Amino acid sequence: MWHVRFVVVVLQALWVGGVLAAAADFPNRPVRYVTASAPGGASDILARTVGPALSEILGVQVVIDNRPGAGNTIGAEIAARAVPDGHTIFSCNLASLAVSPALYKKLAYDPDRDFAGVGLMASNPNVLTIHPSVPATTIPQFIQLAKARPGKLNYASAGIGTSPQLSMELFRMQAGINIHHIPYKGVGHAVIDLIGGRVESMFSTVPSVLGAVRSGKVRALGVTSTQRDPDLPDVPTIAESGMPDFEVISWQGLCTQAAVPQAALDRLRGALATALAQPETRKRIVDQGFQLHVMPGDKFGAFARSERAKWSKVVKDIGIDPQ
Repeated sequence: MWHVRFVVVVLQALWVGGVLAAAADFPNRPVRYVTASAPGGASDILARTVGPALSEILGVQVVIDNRPGAGNTIGAEIAARAVPDGHTIFSCNLASLAVSPALYKKLAYDPDRDFAGVGLMASNPNVLTIHPSVPATTIPQFIQLAKARPGKLNYASAGIGTSPQLSMELFRMQAGINIHHIPYKGVGHAVIDLIGGRVESMFSTVPSVLGAVRSGKVRALGVTSTQRDPDLPDVPTIAESGMPDFEVISWQGLCTQAAVPQAALDRLRGALATALAQPETRKRIVDQGFQLHVMPGDKFGAFARSERAKWSKVVKDIGIDPQ
């Protein structure tokens, strides 16, 4: 058996050597940016906003790869299983790193074991929107309508385990209403159906519906932050609309695999920090409806763990049994 072990050791040494050699001239080919949302979702919008800046700084093309579904876990699994050489980065966010671990007993990835933070980029509240045909213009009126029609109103979401879906479940619990859930595989189709009146309401990130709200295609009733959103200054917070303890903040980060060589990880962290320091990139992010929330990669892991503990409690309080 000694010769078998010898071959295995040699192969492992060659693989490690190859990865280290590749890291020395990283990046040497296009970087794949996996986003777990469909086109039009917050992660996708941010990826297409930050991606060009990263491409210019790294000197290679940054290719957006949309892999939506299952509360962002499909994209997370794909990113976690990629070759750990730095050429795959992932739009890790509240759903994939904090909410889904609380919702699913068995995930195909481990947030701490499989990912290294490149950095936190942005955050934003969610916003409750309804089709204009729904006879409500305020949060109290919407709650009153839902109570008058128990189980008759419906709401769309970008998928089970996403922060907008958990926002509605938390809202439903605190308001004491019964409203039917229609999950989608991404926010884009959900927003289209909301605009078309095929669904009546939904929570979504502000960037995903900002254009529809401004054009009057949907009506915004309340945002989930404790302060009004600067892009929707006339929309009250849910807290000031009679639910003082209500707060949900979505956040968007960038990760790569934990096994990526340190040199490649440092290069990615430096590129992201440079991009987020550029006035034009910062302006593009804000113009898309995000709020800048910058945190270096070496602190991102602890932040994600604290968010995971927070959302584990929320999931338990709402009464959702892990699947």
